[in-house]
Amino acid sequence: MAGAKSDIEIARAASKKPIQEIGAKLGIPPEHLLPYGHDKAKVSAEFIAAQKGKKNGRLILVTAINPTPAGEGKTTTTVGLGDGLNRIGKKTIVCIREASLGPCFGSKGGAAGGGYAQVVPMEDINLHFTGDFHAVTAAHNLLAALIDNHIYWGNEQAIDIRRIAWRRVMDMNDRALRQIVGSLGGVANGYPRETGFDITVASEVMAILCLAMDLKDLEKRLANIIIGYRRDKSPVYARDIKADGAMTVLLKDAMQPNLVQTLENNPAFVHGGPFANIAHGCNSVIATTTALKLADYVVTEAGFGADLGAEKFFDIKCRKAGLKPDAAVVVATARAIKMNGGVKKEDLGKENIEALKKGCANLGRHVQNVKKFGVPVLVAINHFTSDSEAEIQAIKDYVATLGSEAVLCKHWAQGSEGIEELARKVVELANAGHSQFSPLYPDDMPLFHKIETIAKDIYHASEVIADKLVRDQLRTWEDQGYGHLPICMAKTQYSFSTDPNLRGAPSGHTVPIREVRLAAGAGFIVVVTGEIMTMPGLPKAPSSERIYLNEEGNIEGLF
Repeated sequence: MAGAKSDIEIARAASKKPIQEIGAKLGIPPEHLLPYGHDKAKVSAEFIAAQKGKKNGRLILVTAINPTPAGEGKTTTTVGLGDGLNRIGKKTIVCIREASLGPCFGSKGGAAGGGYAQVVPMEDINLHFTGDFHAVTAAHNLLAALIDNHIYWGNEQAIDIRRIAWRRVMDMNDRALRQIVGSLGGVANGYPRETGFDITVASEVMAILCLAMDLKDLEKRLANIIIGYRRDKSPVYARDIKADGAMTVLLKDAMQPNLVQTLENNPAFVHGGPFANIAHGCNSVIATTTALKLADYVVTEAGFGADLGAEKFFDIKCRKAGLKPDAAVVVATARAIKMNGGVKKEDLGKENIEALKKGCANLGRHVQNVKKFGVPVLVAINHFTSDSEAEIQAIKDYVATLGSEAVLCKHWAQGSEGIEELARKVVELANAGHSQFSPLYPDDMPLFHKIETIAKDIYHASEVIADKLVRDQLRTWEDQGYGHLPICMAKTQYSFSTDPNLRGAPSGHTVPIREVRLAAGAGFIVVVTGEIMTMPGLPKAPSSERIYLNEEGNIEGLF
């Protein structure tokens, strides 16, 4: 049985093709591939620019129900569906995010899929890959260094050191760095001040890299980053301390999408990785828009459940990049649905139709929400061996009452063969021309009304509460010309509410706003609700304790 092998063992046994062969499938000449070894390469900016006038393929979004410890398998399904579409003769590219090192050594694991639906080289993708995250870290921290240096040499911009908004980043989970005091040690080291670190994927530079259309757009967005405020509360931008040019230089190669392959030798772009909470949680615009020019179908995903990932994909990424999705797939497992119905993790292996029917409310809410954007929906039931036939049938019957269809998928164990039915139905749905995509709210709606629209229409909240400081701040930004920006909600991924323990489909709850942040370079307003962590900690027994090199020099313990 496939389950006997670990993800890394399956990935290591893969029969990979040289990356030039994968590029040739897409019509990318070898001279436009910048190879990193034999099995991964960056696609040149010149080649990407030359595709501009071509017709777009169909865009499929893979999203999911609220994540649970039971697992949903969104990336696995994204990769599996890409293989399934190629299997039935449709030229398809998968577009997913890169993995952050922090969660790999923490508790989440990697981000390359699983079982027989993976992108390879799995170890590289989950570790340093092509250095994109290191480039983002360097560009972000260059700006941080330039801020302190500017203040040290006389502070020409009159930056108020109490109001510096730019922290530092590293791509590792380290709770000890969340709040620190920098510049200690005397006059030669500058002015002591409180600061801290976020994880690299929470950097606005990462969000900018993933929303920029080209290098020129990247530089413009970097220039617009607000680094802090003067005593009169006027903003200071990265361009004011001449940081944007050098930051762009550091990100030049990182802007180019990374081409790899699935276990079945189908092309995949793995590029970018913004936090799905503090940012928009999607792979890069440049990877997705390039893929649409090179393939008939592009399968991409968005982070966390559809209440965060799909909403931001539609309202931020699609709005900014002019994308129009043709269909969406909501991934669920019987186990995760049962957990939403109140079953404990240790009891998920037992059949429990009653809890499953109760937990289906979470799935139903996500399906109906995606339809609010005018995008037709299918449900993928990601199969586990412990699922009973009665449970699978109950999910199918429930989804039918929503006017959609649920399809059982066995790609984890069987690869593309196990997801062929879903692939055929996706083609049918995407080609039917039913998509009437439009974002949830217009650009010109007042900022607080945008927040209320998301909270009420997507989360089913009864009200949004925010104190006067928050409302005044939003009005100030509107006066400064930022009122047209979309909203990026930072909310727990585990619930429709701001309470991570409230599973299912709660209604009538309150969404309290703790603070709002202007990401002027990325081009959205971050609205923080509850306790959102931008620098995770490591668990008591981190994954790193089980990661090592074996006697053959191969990596063990990545998953």
